[in-house]
Amino acid sequence: MFERIKDVDHPEERMLSVFREYGVVAKDSRDNINKTAENRSIYQLVHPGWLVANRMKAWQGSVGISPLRGIVSGHYICFAPRHGEDARYLNWLLRSTIYTNGYALLSRGVRIGQAEIDNDEFRLMPILLPPLEEQRAIADYLDRETARIDTLIKEQQRLIEMLRERRDSTWAAHVETAKHHGQLVSVRRVIDSIVDGPFGSSLTSAHYSDDGARVVRLGNIGVNEFKDGDTAFIPLDYAAELEAHTVEQGDVVVAGLGDDHMPLGRAAVVPALGQAVVKADCYRLRPNAEVSAAYLAWVMSAPQTRSQIMLLARGSTRLRLNTKVVQQVEIPLTDRGTQDALVTQSTAETVKIDTLIIEAERFIELARERRVALITAAVTGQIDVRDLV
Repeated sequence: MFERIKDVDHPEERMLSVFREYGVVAKDSRDNINKTAENRSIYQLVHPGWLVANRMKAWQGSVGISPLRGIVSGHYICFAPRHGEDARYLNWLLRSTIYTNGYALLSRGVRIGQAEIDNDEFRLMPILLPPLEEQRAIADYLDRETARIDTLIKEQQRLIEMLRERRDSTWAAHVETAKHHGQLVSVRRVIDSIVDGPFGSSLTSAHYSDDGARVVRLGNIGVNEFKDGDTAFIPLDYAAELEAHTVEQGDVVVAGLGDDHMPLGRAAVVPALGQAVVKADCYRLRPNAEVSAAYLAWVMSAPQTRSQIMLLARGSTRLRLNTKVVQQVEIPLTDRGTQDALVTQSTAETVKIDTLIIEAERFIELARERRVALITAAVTGQIDVRDLV
């Protein structure tokens, strides 16, 4: 049905890319961390109806029938159609779960997170071909039904954005109250000590063991929440060698790195973990008598403080904190009674919003599962769509 073709030297054509979520799309229509090479002549020309696959990530779903003319990575494998079947149906079929599972079986690992598909076996994969009229009916049905699901998902994503904005504004208002009742001080005033995790080869995954002393890592530090799911341990005798990096119940840990999902500088109170140490890019703060651990983690994680931290952070490619920067952060300091009252009230209000966010995220997860199941059911004939379009 397809013929492998590599047609290069078309630098004037627009750039396309293959996304596991969207198939073949214009590269600039989606966020893409992969940079276009200066020499665009090495890219391959594809036309509408061509099959395009990222040979290293086909097993993740980076395969599709292109609806566009343009150029794609020279590392992709491209096939010109030699058939009269419905291109939209083939796009749904070849991106369905049963086919991505098939690509995984035909792929061999080359490095962590990447497995290259066997080209010869890829070309011999069977393709399910109902009559052309039924192919069109399946494509029409999936175009319509997935569009409905996608709309619902976008609405829930907008709702989550609004809820997060509301959560931050509520939180920020309580911090402003703290400023009104207190004074701005640097973090160094309210802590007895601060330590970071051991850098370099002193503590890596190679040191981990099945049990022993707990290692507090970035994944454990949520926004004013200690996440206990990301567990790691090192032998007790090695933990003793890292005594300078120990962390105890009631300490506050601060994240020295952030990403798209978790902000830089977020903080959490350490629960009872037993013997424990912090890893690199995690900072252990030990509060003094002027501030409670709950208040310090709460105010360090607050929207205003996060913004301040982004201005103070250092780094040419990725912003980081260090112990000096953390101590420079300014927070409002009030009496302990006011601290406790603000944390209690703020937490009660934000927990309600967090519950709504969790419900919306769960809806999105179920909708995506429904979308995947619907596609597979339609292209494999588990549901007869001919009377549904």
